[in-house]
Amino acid sequence: MSRREFVQLMAIASAAGLSLGAGTSRAQAASSLYDMPKFGNVHLMHFTDCHAQLKPIYFREPNVNLGFGSQFGKPPHLVGDAFLKHYGIKPGTHDAHALTYLDFDKAALQFGKVGGFAHLATLIKQVRATRPGALLLDGGDTWQGSGTALWTKGQDMVDACLALGVDIMTAHWEMTLGEQRVKEIVEKDFAGKIDFIAQNIKTTDFEDPVFDAFVIREMNGIPVAIIGQAFPYTPIANPRYLVENWSFGIDEENMQKTVNLARSKGAQAVILLSHNGMDVDLKMASRVRGIDAILGGHTHDGVPVPVKISNPGGVTLVTNAGSNSKFLGVLDLDVKNGQVADFRYRLMPVFADLLPADKAMDDLINKIRAPFETKLNEKLATAQGSLYRRGNFNGTFDQLIVDGLMEMKGAEIAFSPGFRWGTSILPGQAITMEHLLDQTAITYPYTTLTPMSGEMIKTILEDVADNLFNPDPYYQQGGDMVRVGGMQYTIDPTASAGNRISDMRIGAQTIEASKTYKVAGWAPVSEAARDAGGEPIWDVMSTYLRQIKTVAAKTPNLPIIKGAANNPGMSG
Repeated sequence: MSRREFVQLMAIASAAGLSLGAGTSRAQAASSLYDMPKFGNVHLMHFTDCHAQLKPIYFREPNVNLGFGSQFGKPPHLVGDAFLKHYGIKPGTHDAHALTYLDFDKAALQFGKVGGFAHLATLIKQVRATRPGALLLDGGDTWQGSGTALWTKGQDMVDACLALGVDIMTAHWEMTLGEQRVKEIVEKDFAGKIDFIAQNIKTTDFEDPVFDAFVIREMNGIPVAIIGQAFPYTPIANPRYLVENWSFGIDEENMQKTVNLARSKGAQAVILLSHNGMDVDLKMASRVRGIDAILGGHTHDGVPVPVKISNPGGVTLVTNAGSNSKFLGVLDLDVKNGQVADFRYRLMPVFADLLPADKAMDDLINKIRAPFETKLNEKLATAQGSLYRRGNFNGTFDQLIVDGLMEMKGAEIAFSPGFRWGTSILPGQAITMEHLLDQTAITYPYTTLTPMSGEMIKTILEDVADNLFNPDPYYQQGGDMVRVGGMQYTIDPTASAGNRISDMRIGAQTIEASKTYKVAGWAPVSEAARDAGGEPIWDVMSTYLRQIKTVAAKTPNLPIIKGAANNPGMSG
């Protein structure tokens, strides 16, 4: 942050009546958040979905994370005050800020930035000091999400994870670097250092395993199996041509066989390192026997207390450890007589103001970023209101993107993917090229301008709505609704597939099924769309931001939502 931005933020804090030194001391806060006495004989640390964020950031949690049917009012579908009440978290605390969107702008100024690998490294070393032999598990979505990760083809994150001491990982967005690059990293950089595991990735020709399904590590005399589960819908949610020789899927039957095999080889505790998304993990936990705990990711849910799921073989603990290097989950198991007898779990938020930066990691990050700093720090515009991307339907940064697409492409309507990654910006901050790349840095960034019929527009919205709100978690892909600019619509998440979207309008005019509209978008997943696509989204948006210079505070364009009254997954 520049001196000018710091002065602006301090002025905002003063106007809001905040004292950055108010309340408990930093030492007291750090002790409360990070003092976790050792328990048991098996120790696991878990982070996931960091999306290549090496430096501390601001990150706003969602105010809309709807659950219906059996998911209504249950983790992870709780936001705001409902979340705090469910977990007994006091408002205005570090935990409340880390886990909810409440008073985000003010709280961000009070508590500071979160995450950063140098601060995460310090916390990991503190945990390892009390738990020799503890394993560090990486849940995936690690090599993508920043400008440096894109430009180095993930090498920045590979080097950082090796320095962090990652033991085992699984994957999702890693696959968007392409099969060849993934194999290169796994076979060369990771060889003998990090186990890359995924029971559900097979070759498309003979269904041979591409990676090991699991590993067994002995800790304090206890054999512990870690099974990997990559994101099941990778070839659908991301371009198929990037992984054309590999198949994915939930593969529940093979998961049960893998658990049984691990047990037959002597594992006394079985852990699933998953990138399913939490709702999928909850269903899998109810159906697959023999998994003691699922350390999950993909849906970016910060869940401070494991959910206990009963199944025919006993009970499985299900957790999810947030995103953006913002949390470290620590699971301690007490294994007796060949089975888990008890556990302790803590989801620790990583506050940069409370955890000193690890010097070795900080030096490495500075070295990684040095060739790119000038480009990353280019100021494109200034934000008058907070910019964020998170929530089932839209965010203010997503709104900025669709506005820019419509303006620069001459479109009536714009679509932007419902990605859950992307850092937040406070009012008064400069929007830099790094911030823009935090929202857009992917390997298929092409922009499009497509003539679409009203019927096709509805079909697209219906398909995405079913991915998000299908009552069977196994058919949910874990992202959010496509962000829409230029039009309004009504959605009923509880309706049947194909009947959720209605009343589509541009202003007062109803969108007609047979009429053609100009629709801008980006991140096409088909190979044909890639070949026909236009310039990268960051080129389009950087030009737009330089032109407008100031991004006004703006309420994102949201649909009318039916059937969500009093839903604890929606607030504000």
